[in-house]
Amino acid sequence: MSDLFKGFEQLLELAKALEEKAEKGELKTDIQINSRSFSSIPRQGNIPSGMGVSRMNVNPPGPTPASPEPEVVITPPTTGGSADTPSLKEVGGLSEVLKELRELVEIPLKRPDLLAKLGLEPPRGVLLVGPPGTGKTLTARSLAEELGVNYVAIVGPEVMGKYYGEAEGRLRSIFEKAAKAAPCIVFIDEIDSLAPDRSKVEGEVEKRLVAQLLGLMDGFAKTTGVIVLAATNRPDHLDPALRRPGRFDREVQFRVPDRPGRLEILTILSRAMPLDATVDLEAIADLTVGMVGADLKAVCQKAAYSALRRQVPSLDTEIPASMSVNRDDFLQALREVKPSVLRSVEVESPNVPWEQIGGLEEIKRTLQESVEGALLYPELYQRTGAKAPRGILLWGPPGTGKTLLAKAVASQARANFIAVNGPELLSRWVGAAEQEVRELFTKARQAAPCVVFIDEIDTLVPARGKFQGDSGVSDRVVGQLLTELDGLQECVNVLLVGATNRPDALDPALLRAGRLDLQLKVDLPDYDSRLAILQVHNSDRPLAEVDLAVWATQTEGWNGADLALLSNQAALEAIRRYRKQGSTDPSTIHISTDDFTHAYQLLSNQRQSI
Repeated sequence: MSDLFKGFEQLLELAKALEEKAEKGELKTDIQINSRSFSSIPRQGNIPSGMGVSRMNVNPPGPTPASPEPEVVITPPTTGGSADTPSLKEVGGLSEVLKELRELVEIPLKRPDLLAKLGLEPPRGVLLVGPPGTGKTLTARSLAEELGVNYVAIVGPEVMGKYYGEAEGRLRSIFEKAAKAAPCIVFIDEIDSLAPDRSKVEGEVEKRLVAQLLGLMDGFAKTTGVIVLAATNRPDHLDPALRRPGRFDREVQFRVPDRPGRLEILTILSRAMPLDATVDLEAIADLTVGMVGADLKAVCQKAAYSALRRQVPSLDTEIPASMSVNRDDFLQALREVKPSVLRSVEVESPNVPWEQIGGLEEIKRTLQESVEGALLYPELYQRTGAKAPRGILLWGPPGTGKTLLAKAVASQARANFIAVNGPELLSRWVGAAEQEVRELFTKARQAAPCVVFIDEIDTLVPARGKFQGDSGVSDRVVGQLLTELDGLQECVNVLLVGATNRPDALDPALLRAGRLDLQLKVDLPDYDSRLAILQVHNSDRPLAEVDLAVWATQTEGWNGADLALLSNQAALEAIRRYRKQGSTDPSTIHISTDDFTHAYQLLSNQRQSI
């Protein structure tokens, strides 16, 4: 019986070999096999012939057999151009990146003789690094079309197979066909899923695949006309062997676009949109701080849909002769779309002008000169050699306006605002708090210009050596924060603002020059400041002969939060009185001096009881 099975296995092997030769055109035969293909039966140690990768518009030489498995797709350049063909002209906000990429890719592919005369070897790989939505994939496709070369697109998970050695075989086949189609660009999207760090993965498949990719890239030493482009938003998860010279020689950073970049992207995206005269793209570019290209595309799409809902409320409505997108449509879209790089943290774009902050004139002037000017006019600081503070410490009694000052800085400097509390970053797991601090500043750098506000910073970075029962967590977090602050010296568009009412509890290393450079005391307001605060909080309220100067005199020792509460409580007293009178016309309601008197007595008794 064993001999029978052995003979059957040999017969299967022979049939598969004959079928493979017939498919390759090496065997001429009229035999037609109408049953299930023998190649669908895996053979141990061998590799299936099918490649589940991308697209192909060129016909391979020889007859094309009917096979159920897809082939490796090599996309040739488009002749004549089409509406769907990507172009570098459609890539906005990446002028410096495109210039660098063209030097790295165009010369080796189009004019390798220039490098040979200088004794240079062409780069074998270029790694595109940046947050999602910054245009890495679009740039690779557009670059291949612009240069007029073939390209192969690979998505990491598509290479994986369920049989032993299948993934390595697919990868080898891709690189072999790319070499035959030279000049050719091999683009690997999400390469971190294809070649993760071997020291951090458990599976043998991933390790073998990384080794195979390393060998293929080294094998390109004698092959000209092929360059590998790879994209990732997690470069730290790649195997370190891939990032050495000779493999991925260069790393090109795709950053969050600045204001001119956002304006260029918006101009490209809205080129075909019927914009109303009220639409100011420059103003929209100011409001889209921290957004990448994909976010701006979503803004334009949502604005268009908002215009559609406004002008065509139902499908039965007759289509108007002319349709347009106005400013309100874009503002509605901006309220719905948030920066994608900061979705994991709480980000807001505050709208707090300096006029809404009563008093604190000296502190506001200092912040305007040292912080706002550095974010809005960096050329002046570069010209004079002045350095803006990297960190600001606002300290003083609770309720004096420290958080409001930080929001005003972010608002007037047209920067993103990330607000966190010190205890929110702490965790019971070893290393988790330090990781939270690292990720916080990483997100801030990606969303620059950005203001990071840490409230109650004394709970996050207390003086080291005072706490012995936390297993050294506090000390490690302090060290991590100090390192991040030192690292901010290279990022001029990120500002750390910390607030505390216990400055003596902070670690002394945090207060030295180069970290929290500017230390401002936000003290209790004096008479002029209290009057200004009351005027700010009651500017849009219906006051009836209320002398705010009197209440500014009576509230000595009160902070800004207390004065805001006094104004709000007086408004609530007016509502109670209005409802008791049975009035129905809201226009007749007013806030009187008696309402302020009731509110003042209530809050005074409350303060005395505490």
